Amino acid sequence: MAELNTKIKLYANSLGVSKIDFTKDVRLYDNADGNGAYIKEWNLDIAQPTSEQLASYETAGNTEEANSTVIATRKNLYGTWESQLEEIYDDGIDSWKARIQQIKTDNPKG
Repeated sequence: MAELNTKIKLYANSLGVSKIDFTKDVRLYDNADGNGAYIKEWNLDIAQPTSEQLASYETAGNTEEANSTVIATRKNLYGTWESQLEEIYDDGIDSWKARIQQIKTDNPKG
């Protein structure tokens, strides 16, 4: 299940809002009553989404979160820019390209 903040980001982005500060613009709260997080405060210049509107972003939210995990894994496997440049210098660009492609193949985005 996609996180509430992910669905809010997708909703806002669809209305032209690309950045949200979850300490000022939108504040979420969870009562720990088993119902999950909810919007406690909404300070954006767009209408606060309904539950139905947010639910419509469930699939896109799941994809977004899965892709974020894949991207983090890839970044870790790529190594630092410095180590990649050293690899290119030592082993050549074709060797580096092959390694990067294998990382992408092993860790596909959804």
